[in-house]
Amino acid sequence: MAKGLPKRSEDYSAWYNELVKKADLAENSAVRGCMVIKPYGFAIWEKMQQTLDKMFKDTGHSNAYFPLFIPKSYLSKEADHVEGFAKECAVVTHYRLKNAEDGSGVVVDPDAKLEEELIVRPTSETVIWSTYKNWIQSHRDLPLLINQWANVVRWEMRTRLFLRTAEFLWQEGHTAHATRGEAIRETETMLDVYATFAEEFMGVPVVRGIKTENERFAGAEETYCIEALMQDGKALQAGTSHFLGQNFAKAFDVKYADQNNELQHVWGTSWGVSTRLMGALIMAHSDDEGLVLPPQLAPIQVVIVPIYKGEEQLNMIAEKVSVIRKELMKKGISVKFDDRDTLRPGFKFADWELKGVPVRIAMGARDLENNTVEIARRDTKEKATYPLDNVSETVEQLLKDIQENIFNKALTYRDEHITKVDSYEEFKQVLDTKGGFVSAHWDGSGETEERIKDETKATIRCIPLNNEQEEGTCIVTGKPSKQRVLFAKAY
Repeated sequence: MAKGLPKRSEDYSAWYNELVKKADLAENSAVRGCMVIKPYGFAIWEKMQQTLDKMFKDTGHSNAYFPLFIPKSYLSKEADHVEGFAKECAVVTHYRLKNAEDGSGVVVDPDAKLEEELIVRPTSETVIWSTYKNWIQSHRDLPLLINQWANVVRWEMRTRLFLRTAEFLWQEGHTAHATRGEAIRETETMLDVYATFAEEFMGVPVVRGIKTENERFAGAEETYCIEALMQDGKALQAGTSHFLGQNFAKAFDVKYADQNNELQHVWGTSWGVSTRLMGALIMAHSDDEGLVLPPQLAPIQVVIVPIYKGEEQLNMIAEKVSVIRKELMKKGISVKFDDRDTLRPGFKFADWELKGVPVRIAMGARDLENNTVEIARRDTKEKATYPLDNVSETVEQLLKDIQENIFNKALTYRDEHITKVDSYEEFKQVLDTKGGFVSAHWDGSGETEERIKDETKATIRCIPLNNEQEEGTCIVTGKPSKQRVLFAKAY
């Protein structure tokens, strides 16, 4: 177990918080509820960002940037939207400070009050749709497929690094379409992009589904989501894609002239993922020794640690390492040679294990004589001796095996933690003892959903797409139900 890292099984929350800090991913800032993402943590986020950005562009989207500040009047134009975000909004009321007359410090200048207060964006639908009014006039301007990478602010009262912070980084896509069908296809396409990214790059299996009306994004007609399961049995919403209908188009009067030259309101979508994905990555795979990173997103995929006595041995090892590094880098594999001379090999092993580097190569004087290296994999902690001559091919295959193994391990855990129940007592028992997703019948009413949430802290995570139709009765009210939905306690 990494020094000072609590055991997952004893205190999952403390284990997570300490791991984020000890692995040099992030730390709390001087501003309450905000975080500093450290270079190693940001390197992981950059790999996520670069991968997703390519996936967005491959599906026809372009990046743009919109203002951080939103006129307060914009929020009131879409009633459900303002109701959904009002309690989380940070508001700018003045534009200047001045020195206090008594010399006690800096105060707000009362003469510098803004004519209209500004909201620090919690999300950008309103400011973007006000812009789209100028960009869209004709059917030739559609579809409009825009994404932005940005920061947003939601004034959270209880925060946790990456999972819930007052300011966080994300991307938000906002698209406009000529027809309802096109907009729905876009919403579903982006859900598939998110699910593919989560499973093939993060190694995190997800359930694709739609949210209930109570859980729907404020201002959307339908919210699609991907739901993941963490190792403590709690669910985490990993991404959402919203079909907005014509709600924002009507609120901001965004119309286009169709092929008959008749004015029509456009149809909209929005979709986003955030640095919360970092929390998912950490919690889905890591162990008591530290991070376990999927090779696809690890900033350093291979670390090489020399074991030597004296400068002469180090130079001989370094010469051989230089050849290995070049071979690996030709294959697109990122390599770190840890030749720090102030640290013992055992410390380096533990340090890189804590940071989740997928493959570790150890090379000593005896390895040079035998033309071999010792290779250890982070996910299973297995290590073996391999010939030096084809080490790049060995590592390349090993990284593929690790990526696959990480996903399969998480998938097995997820599948073993989907439990069907047919009574409220069984529902509560599973939540308290086993956790995970609980598959149960629900009568479809918001009142029943709220009651279950109040009494058990579990929410309906989603109604799975392509859900099997199954006659049953609601576990709470006994009213008829045509399908099961997935409940869980969640982050």
